[in-house]
Amino acid sequence: MHDSEQEHSGITGCRVTYESTIFYNEANKFSIIVVKTSDPRIPPQACSGRYYGDRMLRFTAVGYELPRTKAVELELDGEWVESKYGYQLQVEQWQEIVPQTADGLLAYLGSGLIKGIGPKTADDIVATFGPDTLNILDNEPEKLLQIRGITEGKLKDIEESYAESRVLRNLMSLLGPFKITPATALKIYQNFGPACVDILKNCPYDLCQISGFGFKRVDGIVRKTDNRLHSAERIKGAVLYTLEDARGKSGHLFLPSEDLVKETLLLLNAPIPIPEQRVRAEEVQETLQQMILHGAVVAYKQYLYSPRVFGQEDDTARMIAERLANISVAENIESALESVRESLGITLSQKQEQAVRTAFRHGLTIITGSPGTGKTTVLKAIIEVFKNLHPKGKFALMAPTGRASRRMAESTGVDEARTLHSALGLGTGEEVGDGERVRFVDADLVIVDEFSMVDMWLADKFFSRIKDGARVVLVGDPDQLPSVGAGNVFRELIDCGMIPVTVLDQIFRQSKDSLIAYNAKFINEGNTKLYFGPDFIFMASDNQAEAAERIIARYCREIAESGIDRVQILSPFRSEGAASAEQLNEAIREVVNPFRSAEEEIKIGVKVFRVNDRIMQTKNTAKVSNGDLGFIRYIKDDEDGKRVGLDFGVGRELEYSVEDMVNLDLAYATTIHKAMGSEYETVIMPLLKAHTVMLYRNLLYTGITRAKKRVVLIGQKQVLFMAIHRNEIVKRNTLLGTRIGMYYKAYAKRAGIPVPAALEEELKHAG
Repeated sequence: MHDSEQEHSGITGCRVTYESTIFYNEANKFSIIVVKTSDPRIPPQACSGRYYGDRMLRFTAVGYELPRTKAVELELDGEWVESKYGYQLQVEQWQEIVPQTADGLLAYLGSGLIKGIGPKTADDIVATFGPDTLNILDNEPEKLLQIRGITEGKLKDIEESYAESRVLRNLMSLLGPFKITPATALKIYQNFGPACVDILKNCPYDLCQISGFGFKRVDGIVRKTDNRLHSAERIKGAVLYTLEDARGKSGHLFLPSEDLVKETLLLLNAPIPIPEQRVRAEEVQETLQQMILHGAVVAYKQYLYSPRVFGQEDDTARMIAERLANISVAENIESALESVRESLGITLSQKQEQAVRTAFRHGLTIITGSPGTGKTTVLKAIIEVFKNLHPKGKFALMAPTGRASRRMAESTGVDEARTLHSALGLGTGEEVGDGERVRFVDADLVIVDEFSMVDMWLADKFFSRIKDGARVVLVGDPDQLPSVGAGNVFRELIDCGMIPVTVLDQIFRQSKDSLIAYNAKFINEGNTKLYFGPDFIFMASDNQAEAAERIIARYCREIAESGIDRVQILSPFRSEGAASAEQLNEAIREVVNPFRSAEEEIKIGVKVFRVNDRIMQTKNTAKVSNGDLGFIRYIKDDEDGKRVGLDFGVGRELEYSVEDMVNLDLAYATTIHKAMGSEYETVIMPLLKAHTVMLYRNLLYTGITRAKKRVVLIGQKQVLFMAIHRNEIVKRNTLLGTRIGMYYKAYAKRAGIPVPAALEEELKHAG
């Protein structure tokens, strides 16, 4: 008898046979299955209470990609856990035990576990090779070409599928203590390739390069088997993780040496309670020196970068400086500009005319301004002047997101605007319009909107693809939130002082009467004396629960008036509290789209979607972009499983499989960060004490400037005023502007161009 639950905390090498499936998630391969065994170690509380004539024990096993076939025996390692469904085995790793009999081999090969082999082919393989079948698959797979129906192409599929499953099994075995899922093992395999097992045996801290494997997790496991607290490998792993963590969490491209040593020591010594055993600063410094010597870290004075990130900043600075040093021929645009004024029927302000003229005098220019200051009018004028001057010339319009690129195309009246990712060939991205695709590197004029969203990595890619001599116009609002990715590219380009910048600061818009543009300007200036009226509303609410009720009521009123596709709730918080995006989504859905039938619902992991739900795409694909909004129109069953009909707007009606649905979220409410690059008719925003940790001026400004016609703020006035006053923008460590200056000085001297005295002085201090 088993004396205590303690004895049942885990089990290894438990031989089982599959019996039935309780649950299977096609999207992430999560399975809940019933298995049977004669293993006497199974805790009584885990066993099925039913009597079976074979006297075998039945229990429930949960895990990822568990084979659901009786063709193989399984050997399971895992932990016994108490769940609301009873006592279950949480499987940490498993392996197939293939019976060596003809029947066993037939069942294994015909089970669908190996891509390219079905029941008929399995029959032919076993009939030909008999008990030697697995040896053939392992060592001489080319012999399978003897089998009728196996072509070179099919053989390749079989080899890849079998080899991958074998490597993954070895990987799962090696990484068993890390409690990883097969999906994560696959990610590791894709990252390191077939050599992954050897790499991780020798350098386990390399796992820190993969998302989901923080240093603490890897270190905790490594120390169980190799407790060398002061090893160079351990210190190196901590250094690289600290740099990467600073980039991912704080947007820093580098860390000062002192900060890097300090943060690395905190990481290394957190699990070491005895002071005498802790790693010393000298040890980290010594390892750092070795890393610098071997190129694992780049040192610039006292600043330390990862080589990849240093390369991005340095290359971008060099390319920009080179472009600035190659003096562009200024074009006379006066007659073309006059013609455009007449044809478009527009009057340009002095600043707007300056922006257009500057674009044709220099190779690289910047236009900034808040909503309502006429940026779109300027872009229209630049495009039309260019077409007038260069009837056969090519121009390219782009933006960082699909939403922004579509808006750019619509507002300028141009056939096509593209995402930067699409234009640069960096994977999938949304393309707008049916106009002839302009090869980016051929364009004589390149205009990029919403450039404040561009991070260091994307900027590097962008400047490397522009053809020599092309005019480049960067447009954006530097007062919005900085890029999600690391760096502060747009601000650095503005502040470096070498790129002509036109600041549009006069409010135009038909909305001269609109309070949104005026209040946005006031907020930007730190002025709390805002105007309130029908298009800029404040509703008082003292707590999250009350605010959530008012938000829901106001949302229902606004969608009744304007339509659900024109109203968006933007919350500073994603999941914390009743007024967070996730909790508002659940609550609003029950009001505007309640449950009707199980046939009109689909569950994807913890998410539930219904027909008519408002949804957001969270990953770029060929048809839709990350952040695009749409609706679920139908859910149906067909021979391939469930299919879901989605409507992302005219011409973008799509059908998703269950696997595709993991890239969707409910979107009645979303975060302000997610709304960057978007516009909505009406924006509703909670502003509560619970959000103060997130609320800064640029977040508030970004949120309200997403609205075109109405802003509704719900919460506490003192929180609104606090956000307006909080302008201590967290500085991101980057030297892009300084580095542009250094390169420009070198290029200018070589070309005999005088270097401005102010730049000389600035560089003297910088360097």
